[in-house]
Amino acid sequence: MNSTFISVPFKIDNDFSSIAGMGKFSSAGIILEYETKLFGIIKNGIKESRISLEDILDVKFKKGMFKVGAKIEIRLKNLSQLNETPNKDGKISLKIERNDFELAQTAVEKINKDLTENFLMTLTEKYN
Repeated sequence: MNSTFISVPFKIDNDFSSIAGMGKFSSAGIILEYETKLFGIIKNGIKESRISLEDILDVKFKKGMFKVGAKIEIRLKNLSQLNETPNKDGKISLKIERNDFELAQTAVEKINKDLTENFLMTLTEKYN
């Protein structure tokens, strides 16, 4: 596994806050760096959430229409880890700008390939 990563800018809109950040996708997992603004004004400081490959259930890329409304949805195996990460209904949903569409799609393809390789290695170790 190599240590290269793909950085994807994202946004998350909650009821009273907006979140802007950077998702770093690598063969080790996903790092989310983000800043929350309450009512679009009050900054809450930069936070970081680390999600290891072993904790990820699945990652999906939703294309939207004409590259508008694209998003990355991340589901975790353990819901308790979502306490520290902005989420809705048990999913981390990252909104992607139109300019970052291809970058986000590549990041999801890479992380899904890494998830598959990790799963196959686990099976191989289990049955050998």
